Amino acid sequence: MFNNITHNQNILNSSIKLVIKREDLIHPLISGNKYRKLKYNFIKAKENNSKVLLTFGGAFSNHIAAVAFAGKEYGFKTIGVIRGEELELKKDLNPTLRFAKNCGMDLKFVTREDYRNKTNSNFIDDLKSEFGNFYLIPEGGTNNLAVKGCEEILQPKDMGFDYVCCSVGTGGTISGIINTSQRHQNILGFPALKNVSLQQDIRKFANQENWELITDYHFGGYGKIKPELITFINRFKKTYGIPLDPIYTGKMMFGIFDLIEKGFFPKGSKILAIHTGGLQGIHGMNEKLSRKKTPLIEL
Repeated sequence: MFNNITHNQNILNSSIKLVIKREDLIHPLISGNKYRKLKYNFIKAKENNSKVLLTFGGAFSNHIAAVAFAGKEYGFKTIGVIRGEELELKKDLNPTLRFAKNCGMDLKFVTREDYRNKTNSNFIDDLKSEFGNFYLIPEGGTNNLAVKGCEEILQPKDMGFDYVCCSVGTGGTISGIINTSQRHQNILGFPALKNVSLQQDIRKFANQENWELITDYHFGGYGKIKPELITFINRFKKTYGIPLDPIYTGKMMFGIFDLIEKGFFPKGSKILAIHTGGLQGIHGMNEKLSRKKTPLIEL
């Protein structure tokens, strides 16, 4: 279960060296950090003889798509608790939810107010009353086992980099990277959303202090983008042959390039950027952009 191969791709040769770690190539449908986060959770679920997995996510959640497919592959029944009651009538039109449903995931739609209770024990008990016993995977997959999986992202060959950059959602991926980084390395996280508690969330799992969050590149919040980001993503793919998703990795790479231009990184710096996958989200974003009659992300 969960064997993988990744490789690093050098995209910038100048006074600053920028290399992308292509975690998106781990698996075509369980790629990047979702693969890492699910690895030990699935092993634990098997050890517990659990038959059902339940998790949480939004309309275009990479996590929902990954859990649905992995559950199908490895013999688990899956349940997705989806933020937004109004989405129930649109589930067949939404590419992420349609994919999850086709993988056999049962979808339960709840109001945004109820969704905020996703970590509340009473809310979880209500879900158990409805669905029976299940193995719970948190929103975004972040727990101790997920962080353990993400600790495998950095390999010995990556220890020569001065900076390691990754996009940040719930904080599990960057926590794993922090834990296996060397003390001389600077770990930079690029949040994809406005989250005032993100620092505290990371500190629950991280065991070093060699990190900081760069909060200037979320483009307005989770799932929010602007025309300059679309232009950057399309130009990046045309130039380097690497697709970027608009929710996470696209924002991170935009930020890295902007910081290079502004002189944030000293000359001679070696930067490793983690491509965390999430490319399935492009289809849903393009549907939103199409309705707004704005340029699309090139596939």
